[in-house]
Amino acid sequence: MSPYLRVLIVEDSEDDTLLVLRELRRGGYTVDYVRVDTPAAMQAALNQQSWDIVIADYNMPAFSAPEALKLLQSRKLDLPFIIVSGTIGEEIAVAAMKAGAHDYLIKGNLARLVPAVERELREAQERHKRHSAERALQESEERFRQLAENIIEMVFWMSDPGERQRLYVSPAYENIWGRSRESLYANFMEWLEAIHPQDRQHIETVFFEQSLAGTYDEEYRIIRPDGSLRWIRDRGFPIRDKSGEPYRVVGIAEDISDRKLAEQQIREQAALLDVATDAIFVQDLEQHLLFWNKGAERLYGWEAAEVLGRSAESLMYKSEETLPPFEAIQTILAAEGKWQGELQQVTKDGKKIIVESRWTLVRDVAGNSKSILIVNTDITAKKQLEAQFLRTQRLESLGTLASGIAHDFNNILTPILAIAQLLPLKFPKLDENTQELLRMLEGSAKRGGDLVTQILSFSRRGVEGSRTIVQTRHLLSDVAQVAQRTFPKSIETQTNIAPNLWTVFADATQLHQVLMNLTVNARDAMPDGGILEISAENLWVDESYARMHVDAEVGSYIVITITDTGCGIPPEIMDRIFDPFFTTKEVGKGTGLGLSTVMGIIKSHCGFVNVYSEMGKGSRFQVYLPSSQVTETPAATDVELPNGHGELILVVDDEVTICQITKSTLESHNYKVLTASDGIEALALYAQYKDEISVVLIDLMMPGIDGSTTILTLQRMNPHVQIIAMSGLMSNWTTAQKRSFGIQYFLSKPFTAQALLSTLREVRDS
Repeated sequence: MSPYLRVLIVEDSEDDTLLVLRELRRGGYTVDYVRVDTPAAMQAALNQQSWDIVIADYNMPAFSAPEALKLLQSRKLDLPFIIVSGTIGEEIAVAAMKAGAHDYLIKGNLARLVPAVERELREAQERHKRHSAERALQESEERFRQLAENIIEMVFWMSDPGERQRLYVSPAYENIWGRSRESLYANFMEWLEAIHPQDRQHIETVFFEQSLAGTYDEEYRIIRPDGSLRWIRDRGFPIRDKSGEPYRVVGIAEDISDRKLAEQQIREQAALLDVATDAIFVQDLEQHLLFWNKGAERLYGWEAAEVLGRSAESLMYKSEETLPPFEAIQTILAAEGKWQGELQQVTKDGKKIIVESRWTLVRDVAGNSKSILIVNTDITAKKQLEAQFLRTQRLESLGTLASGIAHDFNNILTPILAIAQLLPLKFPKLDENTQELLRMLEGSAKRGGDLVTQILSFSRRGVEGSRTIVQTRHLLSDVAQVAQRTFPKSIETQTNIAPNLWTVFADATQLHQVLMNLTVNARDAMPDGGILEISAENLWVDESYARMHVDAEVGSYIVITITDTGCGIPPEIMDRIFDPFFTTKEVGKGTGLGLSTVMGIIKSHCGFVNVYSEMGKGSRFQVYLPSSQVTETPAATDVELPNGHGELILVVDDEVTICQITKSTLESHNYKVLTASDGIEALALYAQYKDEISVVLIDLMMPGIDGSTTILTLQRMNPHVQIIAMSGLMSNWTTAQKRSFGIQYFLSKPFTAQALLSTLREVRDS
């Protein structure tokens, strides 16, 4: 589309006008023009519309180019003005250019017309942009002046601080410095001489050496003429020209004396409060922390810098069960101005505490509620002593009861045991199934006697349980038989016990109790049926594995695993399942002592317990017991493990410890490692290093994008990606479930270095 050009032609010759138009149209312009040859006609044309350019003949009978130029200038119109003449001398042309014309052409050489027009249009456009900028600057400076003249802070600008010359200070200078602006303009150094001697040298360096380099923010003291001391906060930044060179410093200064005084008073009060042993803190009405003393730091583990401004509720209360009735407390505070009671809280490291809390409502001078002062005294130890005392009383009562019934209970068991042993003698031709039932009856009676002894030992009214070398295979087989015969038929019991299972030094009766508690819990988790698997294997715990589990030590263990396919354990209660008296069962169906008893017994045997669970898929309890007698030589720590060849491995797990230990293990065996804490980060890293990553080691259970979704996305990104899946519930998966992921390599958590490196070698060699 041709450019559109509005041309005002000052010419008395119609033929010459047509020549000009022809040249413009040849140059590609669509021309809208008016020809004028008198001042009045030109005035009318200028009033009629706006124009892009004026092309004027130098000399006409009733008009001339110089007169047309003056007319434009009188109207302050900055339009490109080109003179066209048949005969014009060089002196006249130069005079016309000095008067304001932009170019001149000879009518016999109109080939220069279009280039001249194009050039002048460009220059006119540029002039318009400079003019616009100047107007904007003037308007901006006027707004700045009005703002600066009416705010309580002092506004200033200063040209080239190295020259020590301020150009402007706002009237607020007189209120803050106590001096007049006129005196400052007369003696530029007056403001610096007013700065406190201890602050002067630093501020002088900032202003005259550093202010042009970048933004500054300084606080300093000044001494006013009346001798009073004031605190100033001075902030400024350099203004730069188009080349990036600073040429002016602009800043704002405010009197912060009242704030400094208040801060000093608060520090003095805080120093007194920090002497107190109680936790003392202040929060606003929305529970944001405003003050936090040293006593609070000691009790909760949070330093003041970590908590100020944060919500007290989010720091001290981690579950709905421990949340205090805030609405009721606020009602009492509003009515009485204070509240006192006991609260259950948590520390920074998750430790549960109980505090005696005293709240006082603080009001402002107008009587409006402003904040809440809270003093908390740690009474956790006191409450534990009270609970221990009550527990001791209950145990004493239990011991008295146990002692009273032990004799009668043994009397009941004695004939049962005797008959179970006598019947095979009286009826030697009993079939094998009946004989097995009698053997079970005999064994149960013996265990009943052992349990009586254990109860007496527990109540400290009998002998301590004895520990011997125990082959747990027999205990496991016995528990499996009890489950098969007594659990609902909808529950299928499976066993998988290593043939060369090592022995442990333990109390057999206590271990039997552990196994029964875990299998009964598994049964209760599968009300609609499922699979109960009882397995055991030998395990050599190396240093890498031990670092994954704080209770583990390097050495030989047997691992007993009880797995169910039940409802699973909700994540929010996972940390509480081993607490005494904690139960999710209905009233009358559980005491909440089963798992706490399991944990107590296993810890007393220097072992530990791991739990893995997924809602809707089941749970796995792993009991680790140190082995006392090993039937085969354990894998030595100096056994040569398969090393890598510098391959890059991507490890994906939301447990930071797992990522760190796995990374350390792999790097020590000649692998390079990238780690990701979730699926999104894993996909981003893989997209970045896809051509370098050899294997992805990924956990299947992660928050956000889980492992399975991440794996499918990785396979879309690269159908040939090598993946090793890992999970704490891997042993509970069927082969079909594993195949559904479309991958061949799996690691069951927790895994040893040998298992990890061997699996990687298998992937590498495939």
